[in-house]
Amino acid sequence: MNTVIVLFNLKPGASAGDFEHWAREHDVPTVNALSSMDSFEVLRTKGLLIGDGKPPYEYIEIMRVPDMAAFAADLSAPQVQAGAAQFQQFADNPIFIRAESI
Repeated sequence: MNTVIVLFNLKPGASAGDFEHWAREHDVPTVNALSSMDSFEVLRTKGLLIGDGKPPYEYIEIMRVPDMAAFAADLSAPQVQAGAAQFQQFADNPIFIRAESI
């Protein structure tokens, strides 16, 4: 199973409320409906487990993807492209990390 992890902060001036509403109402249902997706969730960071200060990222997305080739094909779907464009309006230089269980 492949895992895609996305780490990001919101762009200056972007509303956390607007982003979270969009994520709950549009992004999460759209991505979870993809045939190539096992699961997708968006997390808001709450703090550090150890130490003081803020986490370096405000949000984390976790995607469980059984077949990366099928996922790549799904990324070209119009609804996914529209969601990606909206995501780019909110996310400030997101980092996409591909991982797998060891």
